[in-house]
Amino acid sequence: MVTVLRPLSTGELLDRTFYLYRNNFFVFLGITAIPQLFILALQLGGAVMMMGRQGTRAMLLIGAGYLLFYLAIFISQAPTIVAVSHLNLEKPIGIGSSYSSAKRSLPRVIWIVFLIFVIMVALFSVVSITTALLVAATEATREPWVSGVVAFVVIAAAIVWALRWILNWSLVIPVTVLEGGWFRVSIRRSKTLVKGNRFQLFVIYFLMGLFAAVIGFMIQFLLILSLRFFRMHDVHTIQAAILGMQAIGIFVSTSLVGALGTIALSLIYYDQRVRKEGFDLQLMMSTLESGAQNAAAAPAS
Repeated sequence: MVTVLRPLSTGELLDRTFYLYRNNFFVFLGITAIPQLFILALQLGGAVMMMGRQGTRAMLLIGAGYLLFYLAIFISQAPTIVAVSHLNLEKPIGIGSSYSSAKRSLPRVIWIVFLIFVIMVALFSVVSITTALLVAATEATREPWVSGVVAFVVIAAAIVWALRWILNWSLVIPVTVLEGGWFRVSIRRSKTLVKGNRFQLFVIYFLMGLFAAVIGFMIQFLLILSLRFFRMHDVHTIQAAILGMQAIGIFVSTSLVGALGTIALSLIYYDQRVRKEGFDLQLMMSTLESGAQNAAAAPAS
């Protein structure tokens, strides 16, 4: 019987997240670092081009690296979720086995991430155009504060709605990895599990984001600060060195703490299934039935 699966408070969930990460550090580190190696290569390639005075090509390569950086994060989420699932079910985990188990869900993850990106761009465009039109319409009043208030209200409403939207869809990756289903099915399932639990998700997002930002800033700051000891004078060389240090800092910080948020979301997924669907009882019953079948089969053999 799996005793880990039970309703968890926010504090217990955070404690469980760091416990799993600490006790399986190299597995989660390797899972996150593998796709980030490709991003590191792109960004370091851009830094080399910058040193060779190929500024335009360098910026294009670095820009592509930053765009693919987020895709790499979502790709590493799939095997991370599989690893957390195996730990919850008391199964052994490894880097290779986690990627192997997650490979069927990777096309769904990439497709869902692409659609979410398209929707976000479309919504941002709609909000920007709406804000501009409303501000232009209020300018006829010749009261500058009216335009400012209108813009503030529209932007604030858009932020609140976007935050609610993000929280509703926050479990879409764990759902599609562990249950299957494409965009619409996974979105609906995520909304069902998240309902009534948005505040806890917001707290987890905020704390994990703050922790990752602090770690990332410290690593990049220390790496860039170390450039003072190299005594470089050429502008292109200095720019290339800064870009290279930033790339290394992003790689190190993402590899170190990138899995924490995904572990937390995976635990929230199981927590909500336990609370709303009695998943722990379902698992216990299936375990007992399996044990009974094995016991019955033993005398016959």
